[in-house]
Amino acid sequence: MFRLIVLNGYNIGDELDDNTDIVMAAMRERAMNGTIGLDDLERAAAVVHAVMPPTPQYRWPLLCTRAGCEVWVKHENHTPAGAFKIRGGIVYMDELRRAQPGVTGVVAATRGNHGQSVAFAAVRAGLTATIVVPEGNSVEKNAAMRAFGAELIVHGHDFQAALEHAIALAEARRLHMVQSFHPRLVAGVGSYALELFRGVPDLDAVYVPIGLGSGICGVMAARDAVGSTAEVIGVVAANAPAYALSFEAGEAVSTNAADTMADGMATRIPVPGAVEAIRAGASGVVRVTEDAIKAAMRHYFTDTHNVAEGAGAAPLAALLQERHRWQGRKVGLILSGGNVDRSVFQAVLQEADTSEMGI
Repeated sequence: MFRLIVLNGYNIGDELDDNTDIVMAAMRERAMNGTIGLDDLERAAAVVHAVMPPTPQYRWPLLCTRAGCEVWVKHENHTPAGAFKIRGGIVYMDELRRAQPGVTGVVAATRGNHGQSVAFAAVRAGLTATIVVPEGNSVEKNAAMRAFGAELIVHGHDFQAALEHAIALAEARRLHMVQSFHPRLVAGVGSYALELFRGVPDLDAVYVPIGLGSGICGVMAARDAVGSTAEVIGVVAANAPAYALSFEAGEAVSTNAADTMADGMATRIPVPGAVEAIRAGASGVVRVTEDAIKAAMRHYFTDTHNVAEGAGAAPLAALLQERHRWQGRKVGLILSGGNVDRSVFQAVLQEADTSEMGI
């Protein structure tokens, strides 16, 4: 059974201020062993499927030709929020309302997809949602969060600064803090992996983007739950390598910057519990360049006519980088989201050179 070091019921409240070191120390002190098994994933899937249908997994011939192997894409860009995160939000809010009926509002920090998930699920559950984003965040993701009913607050130069402000708001306004990594979120997003492994049971490998780690931990939990032997391979941006450095070092390693256009992977400070779980269950963490991510976004559009945001395209970039390993085998790719601003996507498409137009 997949084991995960988790923050069980972690809720910022009386004792924390907005100092990052104090927050991280408190998080570590509260950490405890937990498990996510098949029953947990199936319960989460039932909650998710009451709100949205399973997403498809498709085998795209042009992608297969490009990669030299059988490629199956899990289309989490087809959810009601355009990304996989919505699953975790649905499960989290369902359990929160039953466990803590006195809660009236939640707060979260995000670069976009987590915030959309929290806003969608919180408002649907009758709660207020306050979402903190950094300066320069995706205009269209911001608009979507407001449309789902969230109060949007812009604060700080990156995700970590936004997170610290969200923690302070949780204390000041007596709101429930929804972290980006939590066992309820992992179980919720793991429902997409359960669909994938049951739909394509003989995969040799699955490439998964890493933001803070809920997606890849959900994939590992589902793989172990159904008894698959597939390798799970994490993917990060070379410009935001915290989880790759952590995987190599055997402990959480922070970076001073996370300057990548793939905002879903723009992490400077990894979650120690996620690092431990990834080291135990993944076969590696691959770095991909900005150019490779942009090329993969173009390949998705050319080969499947799907829009992939940077983090969603990163697994394809990693597969193409390691295509020699998988010739003639069967590989899954998590297209985690398609929420990219039109101006950004237009610029990415215009960068294509003629050599990319063929396979």
